[in-house]
Amino acid sequence: MSERTITVKVLARVEGEGALHIRMRGDDVEIAEFRIFEPPRFFEGLMRGRQASEAPDITSRICGICPVAYISSASQAVEQAYGIEISPEIAALRRLMYCGEWIQSHVLHAAMLHAPDFLGLHDIIAMSEVEPDLVRQALRLKKLGNSLMEVVGGRAVHPVNTRVGGFFKAPPVAEIAALIPELLWGIDAARELALRFSAFEFPPDAGAYTFVALVHPEVYPIETGRIASSTGLDIPVEAFHEHFLEEQVERSTALHGRMRDGRAYLVGPLARYALNRERLTPSARETAEACGLGAVERNPFRSILVRMVEVQYACEEALRLARAYVPPDPPAVTAPVREGTGQGCTEAPRGLCHHRYQIDADGRILDATIVPPTSQNQPQIEADLLRVVRQSRDLDDAALQWRCEQTIRNYDPCISCATHFLTLTVDRD
Repeated sequence: MSERTITVKVLARVEGEGALHIRMRGDDVEIAEFRIFEPPRFFEGLMRGRQASEAPDITSRICGICPVAYISSASQAVEQAYGIEISPEIAALRRLMYCGEWIQSHVLHAAMLHAPDFLGLHDIIAMSEVEPDLVRQALRLKKLGNSLMEVVGGRAVHPVNTRVGGFFKAPPVAEIAALIPELLWGIDAARELALRFSAFEFPPDAGAYTFVALVHPEVYPIETGRIASSTGLDIPVEAFHEHFLEEQVERSTALHGRMRDGRAYLVGPLARYALNRERLTPSARETAEACGLGAVERNPFRSILVRMVEVQYACEEALRLARAYVPPDPPAVTAPVREGTGQGCTEAPRGLCHHRYQIDADGRILDATIVPPTSQNQPQIEADLLRVVRQSRDLDDAALQWRCEQTIRNYDPCISCATHFLTLTVDRD
């Protein structure tokens, strides 16, 4: 019986260091693994003994692409522990900054890391030679997201204007208003890119996914909501660990997330869209329909379209928030330090980002648990690899390798986000 192996030692166009290993024997797929070998950075251990007020700044360093996700989730967890209720104005400003992160992160992935797959190109440099206008438009759109983060957060990478309870200072009205013309352009630009990408040839595929995402009765969830699934789960953020767990596997320096009944699940754009489509703006829903997206999209290769629909929504939501902006006064809400446990959860561009902190009476963190989206998606990524390889066995090795790499890039995995903890057991004789 013939054996066939596909191995990619270092994956390209993903954030962090990962590998791919496929082994087939005859028609049987024996191994389909997404291996993560980036050294773990032990952020949860690093947090112990630190002041809870430091949590947003420290955890934002987990990722330079989605720092706002960590800032927001960490802030929520500490605020819950301390009994802080932020004002509507602070909540709106935090959401505005988060819109900037969605825009820049989604455009970085969709246009610069993922689109080359569909054009048969190896990178954005090659793409700029055949699609220069598309690349220019994408770069300008990404810059718009960076500008939002800079104006609200103080800088585009690892914002410094945020704190537990809100912000160190509120941006002037004029600086927020100055973003409006570019946001108006961004809405149209996001729609144009979504329609352009909808012309790509997508491999036929459909996953039997359990979608998990935040849901909210009034808005498309970014920084607020309850946790829900496509199978009927509807729980508060505080119940996350009652229904989900992480486990360690030998092939990965990142933990694998599963539901407590053992099922893999999917977080991120496809899940948010499936559970919250009606909360999109009418024009964003129109773009989704024009791209051929139905009420639920189960082809992971078409996730690039959902990301661009979310970029359009984020531009529209940022425009609404900018037009209605009232500087919060005071810019932050404070409360006495107290002992307690707090949890926070927001929608990073790649999916749920959940934080839990146990804090002592002096405000020190006794225990920290951070569950990033890529950890949660790892079992589902491997399930996709298995399914795609079975469907694509007739491809030659080069084409099959490309298809497998593309399958992983569908998720925009943030490997650095995922490699922050390992279970260490020391057995001394």
